Amino acid sequence: MAALTRFITGAKTSWIVLLAGLAAAAGLIVAAGYESADSAPAVGLPDSAESVQAAALQDQLIVDDNSTSALLVFARDSGELSEDDLAAITERTVELSDLALEGFVPPPTVSDDGTTAIVAVPLEKESSVSGQAERADEIRTIAADGLPSGVQVWLTGAEGFEVDIAAVFEGANFVLLGVTALVVALLLIITYRSPILWIVPLAVVGIADFTAGVAARLVADAAGITLDGSVTGILSVLVFGAGTNYALLLMSRYRDELRLHQDRREAMAIALRGAGPAIIASGTTVALALATLLFGELTGNRALGLAGAVGIVVAMAFALLVLPSALVVFGRWIFWPIVPRYGSPDAIARSPWGKLGRRVSRRPLIVAIAGFAVLGAMAAGLTTLNVGLSQNDRFITKPEAVIGQERLAEAFAAGSTSPAVVIVPADEAELVLAEVVDVDGVVSATAGAADDEIAQLDVVLDADPESQEAFDIIATLRLALDDIGDGSALVGGMDAEALDQRDAQQRDQNLVIPLILVLVLAVLIVLLRALLAPLLLLVAVVASYFSAVGIGSILFATVFGFPGVDTNVLLFSFLFLVALGVDYSIFLVTRAKEEVPALGTTEGMVRALAATGGVITSAGIVLAAVFAVLGVLPLITLTQIGIIVCVGVLIDTLLVRTVIVPAITFLAKDRFWWPRRPELTDAEAAQRGADGQAQRMPELQTTS
Repeated sequence: MAALTRFITGAKTSWIVLLAGLAAAAGLIVAAGYESADSAPAVGLPDSAESVQAAALQDQLIVDDNSTSALLVFARDSGELSEDDLAAITERTVELSDLALEGFVPPPTVSDDGTTAIVAVPLEKESSVSGQAERADEIRTIAADGLPSGVQVWLTGAEGFEVDIAAVFEGANFVLLGVTALVVALLLIITYRSPILWIVPLAVVGIADFTAGVAARLVADAAGITLDGSVTGILSVLVFGAGTNYALLLMSRYRDELRLHQDRREAMAIALRGAGPAIIASGTTVALALATLLFGELTGNRALGLAGAVGIVVAMAFALLVLPSALVVFGRWIFWPIVPRYGSPDAIARSPWGKLGRRVSRRPLIVAIAGFAVLGAMAAGLTTLNVGLSQNDRFITKPEAVIGQERLAEAFAAGSTSPAVVIVPADEAELVLAEVVDVDGVVSATAGAADDEIAQLDVVLDADPESQEAFDIIATLRLALDDIGDGSALVGGMDAEALDQRDAQQRDQNLVIPLILVLVLAVLIVLLRALLAPLLLLVAVVASYFSAVGIGSILFATVFGFPGVDTNVLLFSFLFLVALGVDYSIFLVTRAKEEVPALGTTEGMVRALAATGGVITSAGIVLAAVFAVLGVLPLITLTQIGIIVCVGVLIDTLLVRTVIVPAITFLAKDRFWWPRRPELTDAEAAQRGADGQAQRMPELQTTS
């Protein structure tokens, strides 16, 4: 470790490290090419899912299994559609035939009340998001051209929702990158009050982000996983958040060492040896926690886990190699105008966080009880938590597909845009068709394509797509079909797929959360060489997670008006909060472990809090702000993840790490490091202080 730090910080070798790091990043980006994600988020269900099995059988009945359809909804502002309106709509179907599969668009279907007409446009599947968006724009233009005044048209259905979801992520990387970089720059300027210093860490983290994006894509391609816009967006947030945190920790330690050492390179070497283990432990914890998603069933979860783990490793490497070499190259003046001079007063001794730690040490039991009581009060919001969002509820601002779906639901059955698909043995089709219409929630059922072996039934549900009501009907339908004929019927379609995805997400959550807890605990045990301390730290960070979800649930219901929490929000929030939140406890306790041999457990924790309080608070605010940036995208799922993680990080930074962890350390005293015995116990530290005081007494008496 000492040889490596000398090489990174050496007068000649620091330039080599800096240039080599930048050259490696540039070479990777140039060789692999930087590409923005151009694929829609995949469902990624396993082959065992019933909806996937139904879709596979459905493909056998379709001559061209590479087909899809766009649904156009026509309606007047008020009143019924006139004959002239219907004639104009029919004319639009003729114009749309040039884009349609096999050059034909069926005539419009008019609702019983005459207010709404729908047109289904058969299309060839388009895997490219940009190609899909261009085709959707062309369909909208042709459909709206020449319509009578007062008649409106909306593109909805499966194709419409795919286009609108993809539009959320169009340019998302650049929006997130720009806003995130601006937030980080402002907070770095405020933290260090320097108009120059912020440029170095921001540039290093920015290059790390680009490098991580390319590296993650290469690894994902090798693993056969596609990274969509949502994954690459979250990846940038992770790299910027974690990378900035590591930079803040290193720069804070470097600034402290500059006051103690005249040679800036020696100061950086010592700072790197001091902060390096904490950064490595932190990055390892986050990367391993993200990697647990690779054990999940859903492809989207595995994609995020793989990309996130690669991104954190890249961010950690840049923080430990490129950043220290860049800082020592520029010298002390990079901190201008508040340059840390050699021999200047110890800033740690004047830290307000040390004074706070001293107050907590006087009444640790009361403080710990009060701290956990506050966390419990915040977690009470969990009683209002409602998990599950319908397809229409996933957007903060209603896109065209949602408006069209709502207008269609007023005139037709709510599930008309996404009928369930029932695949049955061909000789049982008539029997199943007669029985299915009697299932609660089923509006109608019609026979579809068939061959000698199987037949398809299209079943319209009386519920909004992907709503809880639709899921309940699908579940009821599946149970009913088990008792009809030989019970081999399968239910597929968009609602069944969404239900299977929700159930798979729950299974992933039940598997991944325990894995995360075990991994985090294992890393803490290895780092601290203790058992009690890791358990206490894990309990504290999990408590902050429940508090954050409780506060988030209240905010979603009262401030934002969200109807519920999306199914994958809880898993991702837990992952980010526990993995990233425990970082601050790692930063604090590793510093305490470093101070204990000279000061004992109690004074060591006070000194550690004084030394790390400012930087951890700054890092927490930066990370909270970075995740809050997810709210710039009009998708409720990402906004909810951003809010919960933002609130949780602030709770962990300002309450758990500042008050609760020191309090439980003061209560446990030397047992905190059990089964390891600290090199200097509290009793020995107290005796050493008493002996020092006794030795000074004769001198005081002589002087007097």
